[in-house]
Amino acid sequence: MPDKPLYELTIHEAGKLLAAKDISAVALMDSVLTRIDKVEPLVDAYITICRESALKQAEAADRMIEKGNAGPLTGIPLAIKDLICTKGHLTTCGSKMLADFIAPYDATVMEKLNAAGAVMTGKVNMDEFAMGSSTENSAFKTTKNPWNTKHVPGGSSGGSVVAVAADMCLGSLGSDTGGSIRQPASHCGVVGLKPTYGRVSRYGLVAFASSLDQIGPITKDVTDAAILLGGISGYDPRDSTAANIPVSDYLKGLSNGIKGMTIGIPREYMEAEGIDSEVAGAISNAIRVFRDAGAKCIDISLPHAPHAVSAYYIIAPAEASSNLARYDGVKYGFRDTSGSDLVEMYTNTRHTGFGAEVKRRILLGTHALSSGYYDAFYKKASQIRTLMRQDFISAFECCDVILSPVSPTAAFKIGEKADDPLQMYLSDIFTISANLAGIPGISVPCGFTATGLPIGLQLMGNYFEEATILNAAYFFEQTSRIHLKKPELNV
Repeated sequence: MPDKPLYELTIHEAGKLLAAKDISAVALMDSVLTRIDKVEPLVDAYITICRESALKQAEAADRMIEKGNAGPLTGIPLAIKDLICTKGHLTTCGSKMLADFIAPYDATVMEKLNAAGAVMTGKVNMDEFAMGSSTENSAFKTTKNPWNTKHVPGGSSGGSVVAVAADMCLGSLGSDTGGSIRQPASHCGVVGLKPTYGRVSRYGLVAFASSLDQIGPITKDVTDAAILLGGISGYDPRDSTAANIPVSDYLKGLSNGIKGMTIGIPREYMEAEGIDSEVAGAISNAIRVFRDAGAKCIDISLPHAPHAVSAYYIIAPAEASSNLARYDGVKYGFRDTSGSDLVEMYTNTRHTGFGAEVKRRILLGTHALSSGYYDAFYKKASQIRTLMRQDFISAFECCDVILSPVSPTAAFKIGEKADDPLQMYLSDIFTISANLAGIPGISVPCGFTATGLPIGLQLMGNYFEEATILNAAYFFEQTSRIHLKKPELNV
């Protein structure tokens, strides 16, 4: 038996114990459920806790292990962001619009996890339809940061990240449209990876912005991120944007070291206005760690990076306005019945069913796509996006990895930016570029503020070079050991 509670195990630690039959999947799940009961009232991470089905899945996992059919994810308790379809379970997207929606099918990532024998602990909270940077925009609750419950966890995958950071699961899946895996991972001191666009199937992911959304793993350490990414990656003919490229063995190269690696430091990120001095200091320390170990750290330029936020907040709302047009009260989901005719039903349903941030982005996107404004806004933003992609292609001709902050500040207080959407949008200034370009990025813990809030380091790689950024992140993690520090919750 391990010398710590089962819920504190990593995926790879639990996998070894399960394979050796030193613990059972049912015992592991029982431990996690007990932890959820104690901690959930403090942090509000879960929308739905799947007790009965989770224990049944754990029993099935034990049978797989007994028959010798187990893999690295068999029996592992995982939390799922509530915009990934899970057959027979609520999939609310954090919205009143889908508060009672039970998914009729599984997303491809869920099919893969189910086939691997993983256990779903439940569905976790998020900004409504993934629109937000703090998980304050959920229709149901505000998730709290376990390091300081007066602060936000980041968003939109706040519930996914908090469930991992507070040991209420061993890993989770989130989605990243403009930084929604990496930014909350940074704020809560865990590992979050956004894969290359097309590396993981989006089939069954409720769309926010289809050309930007990507499902990815959130874990306690980099090894677990490699395991979970391997479990969900691969070609899917049901997703027309999925890449038919072989999946690497992400565990194989983790311990290769970084001697001889060239790391690019973009001056546009390091000199950006608004970056907190403690964040800048932690990033400088991380650069020193890489340089001292034999990596070559060079200055690079991403000249169009300053336009990332402007381009993103044209493209993402435009795609959202199109994707969310389906929520009209007719086919499924919430319907307001107070109207006297069809038009009033449409209007009242969308007015009541959507929250303020979702309505704001629908309005922005509809305006950007409207006649007379399309060329000035959406077309111009798309041109900037192409230039940004070319910036990254040029940068990776002279470096293997790009290093930057994840967020300009550590987690801010709940309510601090609620009345200032522009300041909230700037929280994603360092993460948005990777989504616009479609490249992979990972957040790994790299320090703490004087008040004890986590700071994250971002490593971005070339297309389908997840193995490279995992290798660099693993080296930093094992050298710094910062990821081993845990939040102290009064339970």
